[in-house]
Amino acid sequence: MVDTQLSERQTSILNKVRSTGFVGVDELAKAYELTTQTIRRDINVLCQLGLLRRVHGGAEEAVLQNNISYAARRILNPQAKHLIAQKVAHLTPEGASLAFSIGTTPEIVAKALINHRNLRFFTNNMNVAMAALRNPLSEVTIAGGRLRHGDADILGTKAEDFFNGYKFDIGIIGVAGIDSDGTLLDFHEDEVAARQAIVKNCRQSILVVDQSKFGRQAHVRGGYLNEVTTIVCDCKPNGRFGKLLNELSNQVIYCS
Repeated sequence: MVDTQLSERQTSILNKVRSTGFVGVDELAKAYELTTQTIRRDINVLCQLGLLRRVHGGAEEAVLQNNISYAARRILNPQAKHLIAQKVAHLTPEGASLAFSIGTTPEIVAKALINHRNLRFFTNNMNVAMAALRNPLSEVTIAGGRLRHGDADILGTKAEDFFNGYKFDIGIIGVAGIDSDGTLLDFHEDEVAARQAIVKNCRQSILVVDQSKFGRQAHVRGGYLNEVTTIVCDCKPNGRFGKLLNELSNQVIYCS
């Protein structure tokens, strides 16, 4: 078992690996002024969560065929996700109808709407549905079908038909990753199909994404950044992604 929240140092190590591709144990021990044993324990935690892979002398980012577990994703970048959620809550009028995709950030957005009145939530994810039910003045409708283990969501034609049966004021969506050309990426075709059904059937689509998603690889294509109405991000990403978002400046809202 691992802790339910990453420490600031573990998060920093993860970000270093994502930016450079590899970090050495000795290098990290020197940078943090800690023993190599302490650094190895941090790396072991990140490896147990499926975020890193141990290699000789250090660690590199794990190559994923599937997304890491929902529980592991929940503890990544919590401060960034809460900033995003508060911004989206500010943008959401009372009385709105809202379609939610799967994802830990959409779940946190649902929690941030607890004080809004007369919202109508529609989702294929039980985590989002249970978060929405915390608002006693909300109405929650979920897709029917078989729940997927881990993510607690419903995918396939039933989820697509569910979203195609409504016209929503706002669609709130997350993604697994964003490629350098603005392609939205996920790990399963059914996840993409459900998300695209939301975008097709909403008046305004809001992509909620923290900066760690920029450059994160997944293998299923599912639209482009410029196809959503609004992009809410915790802060401006570095390098080529910053330039990419400059071209979409009218769509982008940064939280800091």
